[in-house]
Amino acid sequence: MTGRRFRTLTQLSTISLVILTLLLCRSYVASQLYTTADLDKAHDKPVEENLPHIEPKTLPDGNSTTTYIQAILKPDNNQLPKLVCPRPDLSRYEYLKAPKVTESRIQYFFALNLRECLQLLPRLLGSIVQTIRFLGPEHCAISIVEGNSADGTSEVLAALQPELDRLLGAQQVHFVLENGIRPLEGEGMRFKKLAELRNLALQPMLDNPEQHKDATVVFINDVSICLDDILELIHQRRYLEADMTCAMDWVPGADGPIFYDSYVSRSIIGDLFFNIPPETASYSEATNLFWNEPRARERLAAHQPFQVFSCWNGAVAFTAMPVVEKKVAFRSTYEEKRECFQAEPELFCKDMWWQGHGRIAVVPSVNLGYSNDGSKMAKEKKGYTSDLVAKNAEQEKIDWAGPPPMVKCMPTFTDQTWRPWNESLV
Repeated sequence: MTGRRFRTLTQLSTISLVILTLLLCRSYVASQLYTTADLDKAHDKPVEENLPHIEPKTLPDGNSTTTYIQAILKPDNNQLPKLVCPRPDLSRYEYLKAPKVTESRIQYFFALNLRECLQLLPRLLGSIVQTIRFLGPEHCAISIVEGNSADGTSEVLAALQPELDRLLGAQQVHFVLENGIRPLEGEGMRFKKLAELRNLALQPMLDNPEQHKDATVVFINDVSICLDDILELIHQRRYLEADMTCAMDWVPGADGPIFYDSYVSRSIIGDLFFNIPPETASYSEATNLFWNEPRARERLAAHQPFQVFSCWNGAVAFTAMPVVEKKVAFRSTYEEKRECFQAEPELFCKDMWWQGHGRIAVVPSVNLGYSNDGSKMAKEKKGYTSDLVAKNAEQEKIDWAGPPPMVKCMPTFTDQTWRPWNESLV
């Protein structure tokens, strides 16, 4: 739903338009290498054979909801196109499993806003289900807010909900399949409405803060993602003692993958991840990442995590603490304070810093795209998570820094100024 966000800007270069066009989902047909038998070994709840448990419906693409549910819940089901995900070495992540002797408290909260992304569901939701089964369903919760889709996304989610109720327990499954929030309606209201949708996905934590205060929130956009991508984000948040970890998201460009989330992301010196000349709004320097931040550039090349001021990049893992304490929420710009106009994820990071949760890092071993083909391209060019972490067994921790004095404000690509990082908060 939110993978195509942030392009409401009035000034776009030609290559920017091409990038957005290429975000349309395309399919990659292949066999899945992580099997149902592996899941059964990972946890003591076996995958059921007779799925789903509700009457099937025929979707606009000609497939039935049953076909999608089978593809989501059974990793070795190849009836629908999926990104091929390598079989990871799960021993790296064994310590993430919550001990069964602890009190029943949610350790992992998966949040999604989804709209018009039917073709992504087998891979996206399939990987989330794999992750839940690996970590332990009793310690996981999932919240999905559907965005009034016409492609069958809502119908698949309606069929999936009772299956997830069986896996996690109904009290840990939160679906909103109808809402009146329309991000595309109302001039200048897009980010405000996207913030409302994101907060709606987090609302179950606020309704029961004691059960979620120690959780890691895994908020994922409409990306094609693998089990090890999700686990690596969670692992790095814990290993680095980070407040938030982000992936890297990519779209096809003329000379290879181009980093996508340039509107939201800022380096630890407050600048864009790559230079966008305001005179032209050109992406001509898009492959020259961190041209003015040597440490981040060095660690990116080594596929090692590095600190940033803000990021989102398709998927994140962050501490639930400031959210359940109602210190941080998604919001829009404080117009009355003349705050820089910016997207809700950047403001979320800004408020995290203000509340003392500025340990925000990018994990460049996790490379994502907004379609099955897009993720395949990103991983082939930038690396698969399992391969990259295997080559980087020895990893330095981050020497965490404070916020930069100034951060680049960019309401549009042609309007760029520098503002204090804590503008409107002091």
